[in-house]
Amino acid sequence: QVRLVESGGGLVQPGGSLRLSCAASGSIFGINIMAWYRQAPGKQRELVAFIAGGGGTYYADSVKGRFTISRDNAKNTVYLQMDSLKPEDTAAYLCDINSVSGKFWGQGTQVTVSS
Repeated sequence: QVRLVESGGGLVQPGGSLRLSCAASGSIFGINIMAWYRQAPGKQRELVAFIAGGGGTYYADSVKGRFTISRDNAKNTVYLQMDSLKPEDTAAYLCDINSVSGKFWGQGTQVTVSS
């Protein structure tokens, strides 16, 4: 059984920073793409960023230059460093891990950007 544990969300003022983590444990093998999505109330789920097994990355235009995705393969963990946060970044952030063992989602961690 595979379990994803997310952490790092919270309340932050505009311009602040947060670092999200998502660690996978259990019977998971051959991890390839690791991604972060977000979903705000009343809006569709949005792909924020992903990182491939080879290290290539993708960012949504709305976060480019402010967010940085990274991974630690030894720990089966993906990170999202979020800087210069804006109120419109407020959402539940979910990690998505794709592997030979299957596709797995985290439970979500809330990020609220407000003064």
